[in-house]
Amino acid sequence: MRTKSTIMMMAILFVFAGAAKAQDNVFKINIFSPIVKTFNASYERKLSASSSLQLGVFYTSYTPESTSFKGLGITPEYRFYLSETEAPAGVYIAPFLRYQNFKVESTFDGSTDKGTLTLFGGGVVIGKQWIFKEKISLDIFIGPQFSSGDVKVTSGSDTFDTDVFDGFGVRTGLTLGFAF
Repeated sequence: MRTKSTIMMMAILFVFAGAAKAQDNVFKINIFSPIVKTFNASYERKLSASSSLQLGVFYTSYTPESTSFKGLGITPEYRFYLSETEAPAGVYIAPFLRYQNFKVESTFDGSTDKGTLTLFGGGVVIGKQWIFKEKISLDIFIGPQFSSGDVKVTSGSDTFDTDVFDGFGVRTGLTLGFAF
């Protein structure tokens, strides 16, 4: 029969043994995002020695020309690590999906049109992630993406220029993060 102190000692050993193994989680911030007035953060969770799941979330307030976009997006991705190092470090290929929802506003010839843009899409990126000192992550990636959606007009007419988000594009990033 095990006593409470034996169970407590086993729990402490389990915690310390778990702390000694490789990091399974990484929280990251995309440092390219502020260029386009966006905050982008992601969380990656190791599934096996060669795979992980990542969930990215972003908020933007972007005005490329006469149309402003304010809203958020969510990007789940599955990472296949190809290198000899164990996930979450090394070279990877990651198919992803992306959902985006924006409030759009366009001013043209003195009138203002308002609406909601909802997009759905996906793509694939190739990248490499380094983990330094078992705590600091650096992740760089690039790849093609496609998204498509509709604008629901709430006032005015449909004069929205949504090309910056709609159609084919390139997804790229450089993230800095913390592994734990």
